[in-house]
Amino acid sequence: MAEKTVIRTEQAPAPFQGAPYSQAVRAGDLVFVSGQLALRPEHAEIVGATIQEQTEQVMANLAAILDEAGSGLDRLVKTTVFLVDLDDFAGMNEVYARRVGDRPPARATVEVSRLPSGALVEIEAVAAV
Repeated sequence: MAEKTVIRTEQAPAPFQGAPYSQAVRAGDLVFVSGQLALRPEHAEIVGATIQEQTEQVMANLAAILDEAGSGLDRLVKTTVFLVDLDDFAGMNEVYARRVGDRPPARATVEVSRLPSGALVEIEAVAAV
């Protein structure tokens, strides 16, 4: 098994309410990023009222963590998007498409009944390093 390296940056929120998980873990040439909400570092409240605003913050968090791991949004290979309402798909997708570029990763999008702190969207990711 490849060595496991915990990734941590102050440019993205710390694990939610001190929960026992890492922002990301690098194993070999892959980095696995925990689900990100629309939180800013050192803030406990969701940023933005719209799906577009929240998706922008989520993508900024993913970018910061991937950067710390030596990767980036352009190196995403797989994401999972969790939406509280699939009617928000188009608004999320508009921001997501712009941020991942013209070579998007594989992706699953699922509707969930609830996310922490009343968030509308959460995204987890796997990227190449």
